[in-house]
Amino acid sequence: MEQRMRRATRGRVAALATVGLMLATGFVAPAAPVQAADTNLVVNGGFEDGLASWFVNNGNATDGAQLSATSDAYSGANAALVTSRTTTGSGPMQDLSGKVQAGQAYTLTARIKYENESGPATKQFFATMHYGGGTYTNLVSVTATKGQWAQFNGTFTIPTTQSVSTARLFFETPWTSTPSTDPALHLMDFKLDDVSVVGAAPPAPASKTIEVVGKLPGEHNPLIGHKFGADGFGLVHDGRVYMYMTNDTQGYAPNPTTGVSPGINYGDINQITVISSEDLVNWTDHGEIQVAGPNGVAPFTANSWAPGITKKVVNGVEKFFLYYANGGGSSNVITGASPLGPWTSERTSTLIDGRTPGAEAVAWKFDPAPFVDDDGQPYLYFGGGPASTSMPPAERFNNPKNIRSIELGDDMVSTEGTAAVVDAPVAFEAGHVFKRQGKYYLSYSSHFGGNDFGGNQQPLPGYPGGGQIGYMISDGPMSWPKETYAGVLFPNQSQFFGSGTGGNNHQSVFEFGGKYYFTYHAPTLNKRINGNTTQGYRSPHIQELTFNPGGTIQQVVGTYAGVDQVRDFDPYRVFEAETFGWSKGVATATVDGSSTQFGGAAPNLVVRDIDNGDWTALSSVNFGDNGAQSLTARVRALAAGGQIQVRLDDVNGPVVGTVAVDTPVGQWAEVTAELEGVSGVHDVYFTYTGPAGVDLVEIDNWAFQAAALEVPVTVTASTRCVGGKVYVAVQARNDHDAPVGITLETPYGDRSFAAVAPGGNAYQSFNTRAVSVAAGSATVRVTGAIGGQDVTTVRTVQHPAGTCGG
Repeated sequence: MEQRMRRATRGRVAALATVGLMLATGFVAPAAPVQAADTNLVVNGGFEDGLASWFVNNGNATDGAQLSATSDAYSGANAALVTSRTTTGSGPMQDLSGKVQAGQAYTLTARIKYENESGPATKQFFATMHYGGGTYTNLVSVTATKGQWAQFNGTFTIPTTQSVSTARLFFETPWTSTPSTDPALHLMDFKLDDVSVVGAAPPAPASKTIEVVGKLPGEHNPLIGHKFGADGFGLVHDGRVYMYMTNDTQGYAPNPTTGVSPGINYGDINQITVISSEDLVNWTDHGEIQVAGPNGVAPFTANSWAPGITKKVVNGVEKFFLYYANGGGSSNVITGASPLGPWTSERTSTLIDGRTPGAEAVAWKFDPAPFVDDDGQPYLYFGGGPASTSMPPAERFNNPKNIRSIELGDDMVSTEGTAAVVDAPVAFEAGHVFKRQGKYYLSYSSHFGGNDFGGNQQPLPGYPGGGQIGYMISDGPMSWPKETYAGVLFPNQSQFFGSGTGGNNHQSVFEFGGKYYFTYHAPTLNKRINGNTTQGYRSPHIQELTFNPGGTIQQVVGTYAGVDQVRDFDPYRVFEAETFGWSKGVATATVDGSSTQFGGAAPNLVVRDIDNGDWTALSSVNFGDNGAQSLTARVRALAAGGQIQVRLDDVNGPVVGTVAVDTPVGQWAEVTAELEGVSGVHDVYFTYTGPAGVDLVEIDNWAFQAAALEVPVTVTASTRCVGGKVYVAVQARNDHDAPVGITLETPYGDRSFAAVAPGGNAYQSFNTRAVSVAAGSATVRVTGAIGGQDVTTVRTVQHPAGTCGG
């Protein structure tokens, strides 16, 4: 096996001469027998589903080709046709990331054919794996004869030291840096069919499901207990707070026996986690945005850390702009049509990097935080990391000048002018700006000293200690001299959450419902899983931000209690089941289709990995005085015998309804259960029961149905004799707290009463003109106002038989 490397240059990936012209002696071997456990890892290798799962290799900016289906197939109805190649790296590709393993052997077969009239009589082709960056490995080779189908047939072993977090298979001619000098030799069209890579499928990934109660009932921090999220950035839109976070869960892989995960690997994070809430306690999980990496919205970036988001009307259209750090070396932005997407990239290169004027001396060009001023002018704050070695040691420590501010263009995806220095004392990273009462506030995270900041130096009086959130107050968004420093906004989180929760922090501020709120992170969920030894997996928190009369900020105290719930939860609508106040033992997953609650643009998630004894809960659900009549859930049964119990106020509280998940296993269906005694405001727990040791059900959404509004009334009916005839007497008493209209209806006549006072009666004795009547009924209609709504209640009352005379 031969490995070929491409080294990045400023403009493109550099060429390598003679790479791929031969395979190591003995590399190609006859196909090994397929073992029972072996699996074909290629999807749609015969192209019978058209081009599904295939795309043109885009490993470099210059790569390009047209990929189409053709009926000229080696077998079956279709093959793939590759035309208009711009490089010898532009062939058809399929992503095998997560499917192949280091140290494992695989058998590769495929058919390939070229027919170009001016092409050579024979041509070598390679099956090549791109492992990310500049690492390309030729796997199997074949020399094809023009006009004839040739077969790849060989085995390859992935080195045990090879990272396979990215593994993309493609087919090409030998690579050359200047294929356009002889396109007939290098850039001929070709066809591909019947591709397979057979070998042991990777073991099932370690379960990421968090089995402990990570957010305790009654507490509001951390915000969620079923997954992690760091560097939270809050956005308020249409009455909801959306939180965008670094997806710390991406690398979480707890040991099945110990429950302890290896330490977090930031280099693998290329997704952003999104949650939202309308009350700051019950949070809906919107899953992850695949921002970076080969399949990302912006595949020219590798990572997505520390997101920042804002919205702005551009050319008459409201758009959402999500900024993120592409590792430490650059920052970028993607654009959304809503807070939940869909997301696109308007750029083909990073927004902030070494070419950004004024940022040349910034070590870490990351942590981008946008801010749009009242006049519509947008700005971006970014930067951090080691101070310039050209500064004296004391200045490197106290005033490292490593954060920048820059104007954004009106399109929000370009910069204007030169970045200005933010002279934040003891600055490390995480610059963020908000505006209040005409003043600009910039907060940031402070560094921990060390050689990167001048060695053993003494901080100036009042300057932040290590890992604290300091802040500045200025009269302008681009002017941040050290004299604007105002103090420490938030001490290191370990001061509040104890051993194992220290480290750096990242914050944002948003205004919601007339109050200001401060977001930060701490490894509190990680601590509840593993005790005082944490592995760097962080969780989002919120505290209220309050101000002194002069505009300075009162220092924030971190608590598990968190913030107050700003409004009761409305149950009378379809809402996502992945909305949690608290939870135990469940996970979420994205499924096909769109969200019922959030519309076609939003991804649809379900609650999964539900086992016997797991539960989810909602905080402060307001059922109103009239209460709830029933609950409907959209579910997919995974085992027979599952049930969902609805309880009030405690996981062991009274059961007020039981949903029997008795639908066909594996199929989505709606199930409904009647409820008893559900009114007023309660915490609601959904507890899950069923056979032990199996996943019971997946849940898409919930909807409570309100009990029908009724005007309270007491009705009676009787018979009596008057003058030898039977009379039916009907009475209705108004038990409402306001006047009502009452109509009494019998087969013997009707009578209406307007504005019967509270406690008053409507009464009528109806003459049947008969000496004997059988038992029967009367109808009473009562109309009144309840909560500003006109309501009519209909009651039927029975009367006995009656006989008069001898």
